[in-house]
Amino acid sequence: MPKPSFPRFIDPMAATLVSALPEGDEWLYEPKFDGYRAIVLKDGAAVRILSRKGNDLTSDFPSVATAVGKLGARQSAVDGEIVAFDEQGRPSFQQLQHRSAKSTAIRLFAFDLLHLDGIDLLKQPLDKRKAQLEIVLSGSGLEYTSELPGAADVVIQAVSQVGLEGVVAKRRDSLYEPGIRSRAWLKFKLQSRQEFVIGGYKPEERSFQSLVVGYYDGKQLRFAGRVKAGFTGAQKAAVYQRIRNLEIASCPFSDLPTGKTSHWGEGVTEDDMKKLKWLKPALVAEIAFTEWTRDGHLRHSSFAGLREDKSASDVVRESA
Repeated sequence: MPKPSFPRFIDPMAATLVSALPEGDEWLYEPKFDGYRAIVLKDGAAVRILSRKGNDLTSDFPSVATAVGKLGARQSAVDGEIVAFDEQGRPSFQQLQHRSAKSTAIRLFAFDLLHLDGIDLLKQPLDKRKAQLEIVLSGSGLEYTSELPGAADVVIQAVSQVGLEGVVAKRRDSLYEPGIRSRAWLKFKLQSRQEFVIGGYKPEERSFQSLVVGYYDGKQLRFAGRVKAGFTGAQKAAVYQRIRNLEIASCPFSDLPTGKTSHWGEGVTEDDMKKLKWLKPALVAEIAFTEWTRDGHLRHSSFAGLREDKSASDVVRESA
């Protein structure tokens, strides 16, 4: 039996972080969800769910795969976000990581259509792609990501009230630029939060006290901070099982030690270095924090979860 000829995987287009939303009729606003970015492909009865790295997630999300199979097209490629909801109906990245619980609701929010029945839509304007997407999604069980009505301040207030991560502003006439962090798509976050590479940890008995995290600047891994807060007991045990197999002899950070510890405790001194264990920089964690300090370190950081959908080498410092 011949293998299905899926539409090709398309490297997702990315949004640029900004400190304020743009305004004007040429922009539309969409909610920014806290989940896993996914490209879903359908060819007849066969479906695939791929992460933004191209990894196959189909078996991980059977309910989403079933919904993809009901899309109103013979062949399609859809861009969206897989989101989990807690018992109160709020989006929860932690629930997505612990999705084995029967109470966890998993849905895919689709926001773009990239391919339809043999036709490449990348060069069509966003408004036209979304109009076709809404039709294709009808009755499938996948959620259509509608435009948020109102001015920027109204949209931000509404998104904040329902506990979403932020807002994405997109030019209505924007083309789809695979693999590009475009200025045609802009993201505004209600809380400072991004991915960081785990490069070390401070051990304690049968676990760890804190993680040492950073980001890439070219080929150099730079120190961003130490993360102690935000772990549940189950998360801490799961993370420890992952990191203990990644230990290496030398520090992977290019700028440690920092020479001093500041008033806020963000630095790593020579004495600290002797107490830390170093890791192959392979794992990525999502970290929430209040701000970057003048020294370029995280203030009041908190662990949100591991990111299986992003490569460590792709993690850079985001700045608005």
